[in-house]
This record gives sequence, structure tokens and C-alpha cells, in this order.
Amino acid sequence: MPRLARLDIAGLLQHVIVRGIEQRDIFNDDHDRQLFVDRFSSLLSETGVRCYAWALLSNHFHLLLMPTTTPLSHFMRRLLTGYAVSFNRRNKRAGHLFQNRYKSIVCEEEPYLLELVRYIHLNPLRAGMVASLEELDIYPWTGHAVLLGHRQLDGQETGGILERFGKRTTTARQNYRQFVANGIKNGHRDDLVGGGLKRSQGERQNHEYESFDERVLGGGDFVDSLKEDFQLRDKMKGVVTLTQLLAIVSAALKLDPDLIRKPSKSRAPAAARGVMCHLAIYELGYTGSEVGKFLHLGPTGVSLASRRGERILKADLVLLKKITGAIEK
Repeated sequence: MPRLARLDIAGLLQHVIVRGIEQRDIFNDDHDRQLFVDRFSSLLSETGVRCYAWALLSNHFHLLLMPTTTPLSHFMRRLLTGYAVSFNRRNKRAGHLFQNRYKSIVCEEEPYLLELVRYIHLNPLRAGMVASLEELDIYPWTGHAVLLGHRQLDGQETGGILERFGKRTTTARQNYRQFVANGIKNGHRDDLVGGGLKRSQGERQNHEYESFDERVLGGGDFVDSLKEDFQLRDKMKGVVTLTQLLAIVSAALKLDPDLIRKPSKSRAPAAARGVMCHLAIYELGYTGSEVGKFLHLGPTGVSLASRRGERILKADLVLLKKITGAIEK
């Protein structure tokens, strides 16, 4: 599917994941890690980008950021380019160090901020880079030790996190650490690395429709609010219009486009409407109301059709490949 534009705007919490090219290591030793952290800290202080959590692994890293006056794209470009130059020079290598496109997920601050802080800071423990929570408490390559007061990183926001765990710093740190300890049993959580609403909902038990976007971790109301924001409205949608998508689906299924848009319980048009609903909402960023208006369906009809379309595409990979291939042209 065509890539949607990143949602880069001040005041939005962003979970950023950066991986090494071809899954290669991007940190060979602690000297590399310190070079990265020094650059990261300097840029945080210089740009005013807020950092709530971070963790360095061998071949990737996680950041939980909120850009203020400096766009996230500008911050990441300076961070990645500067570190790559230093890494290549020190390790006597040439070429790309990172995958071409970092992943950034816009996150609804409540209820995800603390969950993400815990999830990101537990990464080294889940990866076996430390053996226990006690080791993680003083581990220098995450923001966890900074929150506990064992390390310092200029630019990392600590007050905004600790104040949620208590008024006194000592008590807040104790409560925060217990919160992290309670999360160890949760393991890896797919619902915190993108598309959280869809993944956490599972198979919906009712016909209520909620908006969804793979670039957003948050509830349907939050997604709708982003789609209504004038600064984000165009970015939230794909490059394919609903009319173009209708033509692609109708050609793939060999149906008259007008037949797909007419209210009908006939099997083939209903299947086509389902495929359209699913692709338009979950891949191209349209709202349920926009798709419903185009196909003359109400909210319940859009929800039912979308679920039907998802089942059809999962069962017919040839059809899925044919349609996505036409979209990407």
C-alpha cells in the first residue's frame, strides 16, 4: 500500500522506532552508545523536543518524544545523520546505517503515556541485555535509571512522569519502580507499537464502528480529532481517492462501479463494498462517515462491511495482491 505521510505536529506524543539496515547492529560497544546519547541529549536541549522515555538495543532503539517548536522530522534527521557519520568514521565503514524510514506512531497521551514509558524502559530486560530489574535500575542506556535518579540525561523529562506517581520525589520513584516491576510479566505488547486500537479490540463483539489509523495509538475519538485537525487533514488520507479506489476494486472484481454504490444485498456487490470499506478506512485513512457517504451506508453498515471485507481479503491473497498492486501504481 502507498505510504501515508507522517503525522508531524507540535504537541503530539510520538513513539519512534529506528532499526539498523538489514537488521544490523547500530551500536558495537558502549563508546558508540555514549556518542549517540551525547548527541541525543544535546539535540533535546537545543530543540526543545521533550523526551519521556528511551532505550538503546543492539540493532534498534526506541524514543518517546513530543516535538514543540522543532518538527520531529528535523530532529530525527539531525540525530540519525550525525550519529551515522560518527559511527561510520569510528568503525571504518561506509554506506547507510539505518533503515530508510524510521517508524513514528502518534500516541494518545491518556491512557498510553505511562504504559509506553514502562514498555520502552523494559526493552533491555526483555532482550536479555540485563538479567534483572535491579540491573536495569542502573543500566546506562535507557531513561529508567534517569527517572530513578541513578543517572542524568539533560533534556529528559522526569518531573512530568514522576508527578503522576506521588508528590514527594522519593515516594514517586518508589511507586514508579513498582509500576515498572508490575509490567515485567506483560512481555512484548504488539498493541503498543502501532495500530493499537485495532489490535486491542480483537474481534469486535458489536457493530459499533471506531476510526482507526495504523500511524496512531489511541481510541476512535482521538483518531477522529486528528482527522478533523486542519493541519493534519490532508496527511491523514492516502494518495488514492475514493473514486479511484472504487475503479480499482470494481476492475478487480469485474463489477460495474455504479452497482457497488447502490444499496443491495446481492453477494458480489456486498463483497465489493466490504473490500472498499476495509481498504479505505484501515489502509488509506478515510473516516467511516466519509466512506459511508460515498457508498450510501450508515455507521453500522460501514462497520459490518469493513469486517466482511477484511475476511474476504484474508481469504483471497491473490485478490489482495491484485488490488494493492493497482493502488501502488
